[in-house]
Amino acid sequence: MAESEAETPSTPGEFESKYFEFHGVRLPPFCRGKMEEIANFPVRPSDVWIVTYPKSGTSLLQEVVYLVSQGADPDEIGLMNIDEQLPVLEYPQPGLDIIKELTSPRLIKSHLPYRFLPSDLHNGDSKVIYMARNPKDLVVSYYQFHRSLRTMSYRGTFQEFCRRFMNDKLGYGSWFEHVQEFWEHRMDANVLFLKYEDMHRDLVTMVEQLARFLGVSCDKAQLESLSEHCHQLVDQCCNAEALPVGRAHCLFAQKISLSW
Repeated sequence: MAESEAETPSTPGEFESKYFEFHGVRLPPFCRGKMEEIANFPVRPSDVWIVTYPKSGTSLLQEVVYLVSQGADPDEIGLMNIDEQLPVLEYPQPGLDIIKELTSPRLIKSHLPYRFLPSDLHNGDSKVIYMARNPKDLVVSYYQFHRSLRTMSYRGTFQEFCRRFMNDKLGYGSWFEHVQEFWEHRMDANVLFLKYEDMHRDLVTMVEQLARFLGVSCDKAQLESLSEHCHQLVDQCCNAEALPVGRAHCLFAQKISLSW
């Protein structure tokens, strides 16, 4: 069978029992029983998909994409529930049936690996924006996230969490495979591959890339205004995250060495 219960190391057992395996990839429990429906999910040419491994700056990217694609004002975004505008494909809420009925153009998010996304996406039927983040920062954010979530109740050490990360024992499987799959498709006409760090290094260039990719026409003045608004969003999101990354980052850096 494609789906099977994941092996559960003893510590912490409750945390491990949350997951199941699908074709060798560990997935959250809410994905159970719906992977075939996800593969056959009807995609529209006007769709824009945002895909990331968890804690890769998804919230920030979705707000920037929404701002660029909709021409929205940052203050307006701050007053709205942006997650309602960009549902996650595999999440229980609002659910696949609701997402299927949303009016076009739909903005849809997912954390699933490339191979598990709707088959129509593989055929280039809509636009996919993928963003990767340096794993040395990502794993710290992921660790804090698991500790804060009541449903996950992770109480292990950061070192234990790093071992889980390196051994593909977290939700959505291997970060390395997740990024590699999309990297291999970075030249596809319907895929835009971005890096989280570039939002801080050269946000203007990223906004230009997004505008071109999304077919948004804007002159120099409009582009400058758009970039300034995006800078505001980046600052707001960075101040909100403000994670204690120092010591944890150093510990993880001893375990992994990547050129980023």
